[in-house]
Amino acid sequence: MPTSALNTGSQKEVSSVEEYLVPTAFGEDEFVEKKSRFIGRIWPVETEAEALERIAEMKKQHYDATHNCWAYVIKDGAVRFSDDGEPGGTAGMPMVQVLQKEQLYNVVCVVTRYFGGTLLGAGGLVRAYTKGAKIAIDAAGKSMKRVWSVIYLPIAYTFYERVKLEIAAFDGVIRDTQFGAEVELEILIARGQAQAFLDRIVDMTAGQAEGMETGQEYRAFPISGREQAE
Repeated sequence: MPTSALNTGSQKEVSSVEEYLVPTAFGEDEFVEKKSRFIGRIWPVETEAEALERIAEMKKQHYDATHNCWAYVIKDGAVRFSDDGEPGGTAGMPMVQVLQKEQLYNVVCVVTRYFGGTLLGAGGLVRAYTKGAKIAIDAAGKSMKRVWSVIYLPIAYTFYERVKLEIAAFDGVIRDTQFGAEVELEILIARGQAQAFLDRIVDMTAGQAEGMETGQEYRAFPISGREQAE
């Protein structure tokens, strides 16, 4: 199976920082283009071996497909792709470019094609495999992996909506909410922003609310739907 490797500046840059984007979960979607069926799938992975396992699973599952094209990007590791019989540069490379444009790492994408009898041409193939990768990403969602400060913040109900807006402004995540005599929030804020967030809450509430950092975690959380993390 012919494969190609890419050496990119962005791959090196992310190695020196603590945060990067990953798929939130497995994602799948499909579409039909001129009677050809394209199925895009994406997975979060930790190693190149895991990425290759996912690719092998799809080739086994879709043994009757015309093509199973793939691409993966491993943080501090390999960036590889395959056109799997499509004309060179029309499938795997566009898929890699989508992953890089979306700034995703530790990710593998497979786009399966069942040929419908009509040739798409080079430009049509590039567009189709680009779309296949993008719809899979949209289905999976994206999460930010970083060091998060865990904040405990009890507040009066009158401040609840305003505090939620501040959390969103700091790209934070509400991990748990308890409603009792007051609202008790467990919040995740990027480590470097924790003190600024706590200071902002004190200022915004004129000292009536004050949170405290209870720990730190290095993990991924969705960058959309942040009001309540699962």
